[in-house]
Parts: sequence; structure tokens; C-alpha cells
Amino acid sequence: MFIRIHMRMVINAFRVPMSKGVLVIVALTAAVILATGFSIGTGAVRISLSEIWLYVFHGYDGPMKEIVWNIRLPRTLVGTLVGANLALSGALLQGVMRNSLADPHIIGVSSGAGLFGIIVLILFPHLWSMLTPIAFLGASGAAAIIYLLAWKDGVQPVRLILAGVAVSAFLGSGISALLIFFSDRVNGALVFMVGGLSAKSWPELEIILPYSLIGMSLAFIGSSHLNILALGDSNARGLGLSVEAARFFLTALATLLAASAVSVVGLLGFVGLIVPHSARLLIGSDYRFLLPASVLLGAAVVTFCDTLARLMFAPLELPVGIMMGALGAPFFLYLLRREAR
Repeated sequence: MFIRIHMRMVINAFRVPMSKGVLVIVALTAAVILATGFSIGTGAVRISLSEIWLYVFHGYDGPMKEIVWNIRLPRTLVGTLVGANLALSGALLQGVMRNSLADPHIIGVSSGAGLFGIIVLILFPHLWSMLTPIAFLGASGAAAIIYLLAWKDGVQPVRLILAGVAVSAFLGSGISALLIFFSDRVNGALVFMVGGLSAKSWPELEIILPYSLIGMSLAFIGSSHLNILALGDSNARGLGLSVEAARFFLTALATLLAASAVSVVGLLGFVGLIVPHSARLLIGSDYRFLLPASVLLGAAVVTFCDTLARLMFAPLELPVGIMMGALGAPFFLYLLRREAR
């Protein structure tokens, strides 16, 4: 009874007022809708919101139907899911490691998925349809190696991050070596290296959608575990949580989400780092609200940045990863300076 009462009191310390949490979630949902409409309606041919509504929800058979249904709508939906998956993966890893600088790219999970993805694209292009499960194997292998390197009477968050940085650097060198040894086959791999949504359509949406639904559902269920882990390992154990099992499960879940995104768009950086950090500033550290806020903000940010990447140098189209890096790095430095004050 004492443990149960103490657990309630401690977890309440992290909770966001329900009214504020709901308000932020509603605002971020509106941001996703606006970013989606902006993405579908903007380009070489402008399409009004009323036309988009008719094409998407009423089956209107107008002159822009092919552009909406076969080009812009699937690409936009893929972008929203990629952003949501990477942001959620970053939020999970930051919670597991109790460090706001953790993300799939920094700790090596994305590099593992990226290495296996590059191997498929360069050496076994006929296995393209298996890219997502193969990328997941790569990410899982990287996560397993990181766990083994960091294990010493349990896993400490600091050791996980340091091991992840080392593994990421090692896997990155493997990617660079492949690009050098097979320089005649790197055209498709170059876009994969920076992350791009060009030519993404319904097949890519069908690939990523099941992973997104499963990953988000399990992550929301596990949000209470992240709130307990934030109290520290000893307190979490005192509250009855199996710390190592929870940390392993949540890391595996973050790996699945990151691998599904990497397999579709490539090594898209900064999303898993900046978005959860920004969501935390908006909504606080209660993971019941932080996880859905990260999902929505990640979807809006990637969709908006992809639209800018299409428009800024039209008809030349930049990969969204370049735009994320150009906007994300200064914004992240601003956040660091803001917190240092």
C-alpha cells in the first residue's frame, strides 16, 4: 500500500495539467492539418483547400485529381509518418537514457539501419521490397552491440550514449567505404544518405504504415514506464518497475520506429533530436502528453520542411534532409543557448 501511494505521489510530480496538455495537443493537431494542406496544395500547380477537400473526401473527378492522388497526397502522408516515427523514437530514447541529446542518429540505431539499407541499394537492389525488415535487422544489430558494450552490472544511460556514439561512428565509416568502393552505383544511395521524399508514393506508405501503428500504440501504452524511469533507476525499482526489461523494450520499440523511417526516406537527421526537445518545452515532461505531442510536431515539421524543400529552388528539388539540417542546426543551437540562461 505504501509503495502504491508513494508511486502516485511521485508520478504526479511529472504530470501536466490536463487542460494545458489537451490544448497543446489540439494546437499541434491543427498544425499537422495546416502543414498537410500546405504540402498538397503548393507546388508547380496551385490547388485550393476547397479543391483538395473535394478530391480527397468526395471523389471529385477534376483535372488535378492525378496530381493530388498519385503525387502529393501519398508523399505528404509518408512524410507525416516518417516525421512522427523519428520524433517518437527520439522521445523514447531520451526518456530511456534520461538525456535530451539522445536520438536514433546519435546513438547508432539509424546508422545500423542506414548501413543495411545502403548494402541493399548498392549490392542487392532486387531486394528493395525487403528494405524495411532488413533495415530493422541492421538497427536491431546496432542496438544489441550498443547494449553489450554498455553492459556492466546493468546498463547506465551515460554508457549507452557513449557506446552509441562510438558504434555510430564505426557504422558511418562502413557506409563511407561502400560509397567509395562502389562509386559507380551511388546515385540512388546519395539521396538515401541525406533523406529525401522525392517520388514517394502509395507503396512506401503501405510499407511504413503498419510499423507506425504498432510502434505508436505500444509507445503510448508504455508512457507510464517512461515517467517512472525519469525518477532514476533506484526509485524506479523501489516502485516495482523492472528497469532493465522496461529499458530494453522501449529501446527495441524506438529501434523499430527509426528503422521503418530510415528504410523509406534514408538517414534523415535532427528530427529525433530537436522535435522531442521542442515538444518538452511546449508541454513538459509528462510522457502521457509528451509522446503524442512529439508525434504531431514531428509530422508537422517534416511535412513543412519537405514543402519548403520543393519550393525554394523550384523546379530543382532539395531532399528534405538538407532542409532539416539547414533549419534544425540553428534552431537547436538557439534552444541550447536559451536553456543555458
